[in-house]
Amino acid sequence: MLWRKIWLLFIGIGVSNIGGWVYFIALNLYVLEETGSAFAVSILYLLVPLAMLCTNFWSGSFIDRWNKKHMMIGLDIGRAVLIGLLPFLSSLPTLYVFVFMINIGTTVFSTTSEVYMVKLVPTDNRQRFHAIRNFIQSSGFIIGPSIAGGLIFIGSVEIAIWANSFALLVSALLLMFLPAVDGKDVVDKITKELILQDWKLTRIFMDQNKFVSIIYILFIWMMIAMATLDSLEASFAIKELKLTEDMYGYLVSVAGVGIAFGSFLNATLSNRFSIRFLLLFGGIGTPVGYLIFATSVDFWMSALGFFFLTFSLSFANTGFYTFYQKHIPEEMLGRFTSILGLMEAGLVIAFTSLIGWSASVFGIREVYFIGCILFLLLGFLTLRVVMSPTGRKYFGKQQDERTSEAEFGA
Repeated sequence: MLWRKIWLLFIGIGVSNIGGWVYFIALNLYVLEETGSAFAVSILYLLVPLAMLCTNFWSGSFIDRWNKKHMMIGLDIGRAVLIGLLPFLSSLPTLYVFVFMINIGTTVFSTTSEVYMVKLVPTDNRQRFHAIRNFIQSSGFIIGPSIAGGLIFIGSVEIAIWANSFALLVSALLLMFLPAVDGKDVVDKITKELILQDWKLTRIFMDQNKFVSIIYILFIWMMIAMATLDSLEASFAIKELKLTEDMYGYLVSVAGVGIAFGSFLNATLSNRFSIRFLLLFGGIGTPVGYLIFATSVDFWMSALGFFFLTFSLSFANTGFYTFYQKHIPEEMLGRFTSILGLMEAGLVIAFTSLIGWSASVFGIREVYFIGCILFLLLGFLTLRVVMSPTGRKYFGKQQDERTSEAEFGA
């Protein structure tokens, strides 16, 4: 019965993820068609971390206290309506406002769904759950662009955008059949004082659980490094490696195959891989894949780098998600991830701007290579932390048990 509910959740994740990729590609093309400006398209990418900055400092307090199922359904329907209205907007600034609101909804939904999954899936099943989830999301990474291309070819960009609106409505419908994991919609009135108290509780938890906090912060830095390097990825492939746009598209497909294969391997062999191994292999293998791509001279070597980095990333994702969800209390997970997500969003904006400026001054290949070396050093730091004496306390025979004794009220 439990896995039947989990598979229903997986179907919802899959539909939403495929729709998200269709929306991502269609929206970029729609703005490009309407404006003819690459700069106008680049603003869409800034709206994502900006939405996180404007949301994460307060959203965790709501998420931990409200009914997660009701929130996810409402956010899916709300985003579906906003996305469905996009093709009718004639003003570019108005479109940006709508996209910003959609991104806020997506940011809150992402954190809410993480907490919901933790409450729905028992601890012993989470490693396999995250592996299957990664596989489904990576499949969307492969299938979504193909569906977007097909819809645009036989119809229009507008039809592709409306397809995602429909996908979100289907996702909301599927969520209605899932169980509620909370008893109440609102426990307390959310005030500024309560939000500040939640920040204080998060800081206390981090002080009392330093190892867990360090692992999570290392994961955040890994995401920041990837986002920063990814901002130069297309420019590096086309300008430095002299690949055509079609060849770059093949590279993206290879990346999708890599993460799908790694996720499939994790799902089928979840009982064979320890969390420590997942963190070590993913933490080192991902930057090595970026480094292979940075030193490549042709398509085949760059394809090897893409495959290996996404293959390794599937291990890192499964390991990190499983680890921190075991050691952070469910009742404060939303606040913890939201508050640290605020730091992540700010640093992504700062480092993406810095690497873009550096590439224009010193050259794309040089800056990209240095970025990969720094990412690899971060991987070695992760290795050192995981293999430390404190790490053995968390990754020993009792790694599935929560080591924190601290209790926090909701």
